[in-house]
Amino acid sequence: MTQGSKLRICLAASGGGHLRQLLDLESFWGGHDSFFVTEDTSLGRSIARTHETYFVPHVALGQARLGHTAAMFKNASQSVYRSLEIIRQTRPDIVLTTGAGSMGFIVLWARMHGARVILVDSFARFEGPSKFAKLAGPLAHLKIAQAQKVGEKWKGSLTFDPFRVIEEPRPEKESLLFATVGATLAFPRLIDLVLRAQQDGLFKERLVLQTGKGATPQAPQGVECSETYTFDKMQEMLQRADIVVCHGGTGSLITALYAGCRVIAVPRRCELGEHYDNHQAEVTENLRQRGLIEVADTPNEFASAIKRLRSREPIRATTDYSELAGYLGSWSGSPA
Repeated sequence: MTQGSKLRICLAASGGGHLRQLLDLESFWGGHDSFFVTEDTSLGRSIARTHETYFVPHVALGQARLGHTAAMFKNASQSVYRSLEIIRQTRPDIVLTTGAGSMGFIVLWARMHGARVILVDSFARFEGPSKFAKLAGPLAHLKIAQAQKVGEKWKGSLTFDPFRVIEEPRPEKESLLFATVGATLAFPRLIDLVLRAQQDGLFKERLVLQTGKGATPQAPQGVECSETYTFDKMQEMLQRADIVVCHGGTGSLITALYAGCRVIAVPRRCELGEHYDNHQAEVTENLRQRGLIEVADTPNEFASAIKRLRSREPIRATTDYSELAGYLGSWSGSPA
């Protein structure tokens, strides 16, 4: 491979925040012959309209913890063959992955077919590497942590912290509260908290709910409610909303903070069967300690969070991957 020549780059990530982190690294991969491997979500379908994209089944070890062992093995067996088919068809020079479980076979087959593997652990990890990072790490040629403690605990990794506070004032907002559960799983507890808060008169803003696939709550008259929105529609809602209530996914949180929203996060809890682990509690607590968001799990906590949000100006924040993108360009032999 000569300096400056185009690389065939596989961009591999599951849905939500994992996939958005790859989009943030476009200054590295945008000038190359790149393609996506992801899950069939609204964001994945949006990307597929403009980029070469392949879908694989959703696979996560935590599915067994939630009682979906049969589905986990079924999807994993399908993913083995689908991932091999994709790698044989596309023949990437590099795989850039942010995880998670559904990308395991892509990384394995790509490595066996001679590709170099770059593994960027999730921005959602602040205290230590993710399970995906631990399992796939031995296959990686380059390992990137996004928090100091993760880098210290993940042997052989480099650390690039992308988090940045934005000094500019937020854009003009509407009297709108947007509640979103994310693209992957339904989250009835979050929707119930918001509807109860509205019933109790805790907010007067117009309410829009994104409830997740298969969730059809009885929304009061005048409340806009949809299981899912397109990626563009989600961006529009976040730009307009004064208050956003969301799960603890990094994609939803960072996008809302960048848009200057007042944010209340309701982290999904493993012990309540809402997620595969409690990494969302780790993410939301970290951002709460930085004074960026409020966190609520109960109606009383939600009521207090609303009051605190209204008492101060929101802080805007984002993730800046320009330094990491530049490093990846140099490392790959074709600077961004």
